[in-house]
Amino acid sequence: VQLVESGGGLVQAGGSLRLSCTASGFIYDDYVIGWFRQAPGKEREGISCISRMDHDTYYADSVKGRFTISSDNAKNTVYLQMDSLKPEDTAVYYCAAEVARGCFCSEYGCYDPEYWGQGTQVAVSS
Repeated sequence: VQLVESGGGLVQAGGSLRLSCTASGFIYDDYVIGWFRQAPGKEREGISCISRMDHDTYYADSVKGRFTISSDNAKNTVYLQMDSLKPEDTAVYYCAAEVARGCFCSEYGCYDPEYWGQGTQVAVSS
């Protein structure tokens, strides 16, 4: 399995970016995929995920209402539309996936999925 991210960059506060993650190598379609991020000196945070089969979604409180996750199953690609970006959104964003039905994050926390991308840097200037 391979996850390839793209779309990071530098943006001013209040701006938008869209991250993409294309998955390859999954035999079946029943996997969940989403995003973690890690800022310097901080713990990794699960911020969003989507179930590819039933499209259930999860958002961390820190991004709810600003970020939107979506999946194009025909392209095996998941997108993270990030709007109203804040300097505190600055981090390396990692795409992650797991063969499962339910999201790897819930109100009770997140577990580490099996597959990870290489990460893409997002920097938001004030």
